[in-house]
Amino acid sequence: MSKELEFLPYTATSISVVGRFIFMFLIYQNKSTNSLSLLFCVLSICSSTMWLYYSIINGDMPMITRSLLEIFLLTISSIYIIKNKIQQQSQQSQLQSQTQLQSQQITTPT
Repeated sequence: MSKELEFLPYTATSISVVGRFIFMFLIYQNKSTNSLSLLFCVLSICSSTMWLYYSIINGDMPMITRSLLEIFLLTISSIYIIKNKIQQQSQQSQLQSQTQLQSQQITTPT
């Protein structure tokens, strides 16, 4: 690689990581339970795992770094989305139980 292009892989890695942090911020800000966001994370983890393997075989340190960071950040995002989904389902279940209990109390004469 020419001396002028040595910065390019690290710049690309930095931009990619910044993009992941923006994605994570949006997921956090919206308390995302979006299944498409979760699917995106899972597919991206699979893709980054393949790139990681390829990069290790070729000794490409910038891509190894990028792939490891991507896998780590996307795993955190996936866990957060799953946690939000579980909390949302739990809240909905509690709300349904309360609604059923209230409707039973209304219909049952005292």
